[in-house]
Amino acid sequence: MGTEQFGLFNYSQSLVMLFASIASLGLDGILVRQLVVDEYQKEAILGTAFMLKLISGILVILLIAVAANFINTDAIVFIIASAMVFQSFNVIDLYFQSKVLSRYVVFANLITLAVSSIIKIILILINAPLIAFAWMVLFDSIILAGGLLYFYQQSNLTIIKWRFNRQKAAELLKESWPLILSGMASMINMRMDQVILGNMTDNRVVGHYAAATRVAELWLMLPIVIGSSIYPAIISAKQKSEMLYRKRVLQTIKYMSFFAIPFAFFITTFSSELINVLYGDNYSEASLYLSWSIWTGVPYLIFFILNQVTVIEKLLKLSFYVTALIVVSNVGLNYLLIPGYGGLGAVIASLIVAYLAQLLTLCILYRKTQIFSKQVN
Repeated sequence: MGTEQFGLFNYSQSLVMLFASIASLGLDGILVRQLVVDEYQKEAILGTAFMLKLISGILVILLIAVAANFINTDAIVFIIASAMVFQSFNVIDLYFQSKVLSRYVVFANLITLAVSSIIKIILILINAPLIAFAWMVLFDSIILAGGLLYFYQQSNLTIIKWRFNRQKAAELLKESWPLILSGMASMINMRMDQVILGNMTDNRVVGHYAAATRVAELWLMLPIVIGSSIYPAIISAKQKSEMLYRKRVLQTIKYMSFFAIPFAFFITTFSSELINVLYGDNYSEASLYLSWSIWTGVPYLIFFILNQVTVIEKLLKLSFYVTALIVVSNVGLNYLLIPGYGGLGAVIASLIVAYLAQLLTLCILYRKTQIFSKQVN
């Protein structure tokens, strides 16, 4: 795409993601927990969550349409935003997580990746316009939804039995509203830097910055993949024994630290070579951003289990307060550092808030649960 168009594309995606967190309604962790504890209500839980996510996705698209009157947007913003409607089918993903059947989700994602990659290569070869790649974002969400539906039916289940339950909806929203706000805050935390860069610099800087963060964020998929498998086990451990629960949490943190820190050193050492192979010489500036930004993922990977612990321990309001504080800090630091340091200023701001967020979460969990107060063998 070139740095200019790549920057515009990522600016549009970041803008949509600021609103997309609303569409998820913060239900994911709560749904997995409820599906583990109360399997016999799965049709009501899945049907209610599906309708809530579908309605919220449509409302968010309308919200973006209203916001378009006040901010600089492009047609690709609305195309990308349309994908949120089909993301309501991710409740199937959450069901498979609760049953530790993530292989079906992996298969669906692999199919989506294969089909999407082939089409994108064709679009590149024919020099397709930027808007064609925006349509691919929507197409990917449709293919993934279809894959999840297929594997759900292959498991001798059907969405026809799903039903909406008003009482269940009220119950879910009552518990999830702190997570809705927390999700919004987290997404602002992750994407606001690119939006601010786009407004304060130019699309070329955003392109270099986005190239680096794309690589740096790849390994942040690990907590999603690993967490979907161990989250039900953590919930079960909590029900069986407090000692077993503590042990599994601490083991997860220990093993993730053994991987995260050496990997970050590796990426920092070979950032120039990696950017050159993936993007070419035109993105040489991105290697500096990557060598720093890879370290923003270290605290998230090591302590990703803490987010699940806050759900289990029902400390969602406190989690939201931490996230809100981090967002304010992040936005303030970006406005302070970007004018003088450009993309590097945005990276430094992200680094500071990443470590601050996990430090505050650790302090709150220790104070409220004393989960780290005992050594578990």
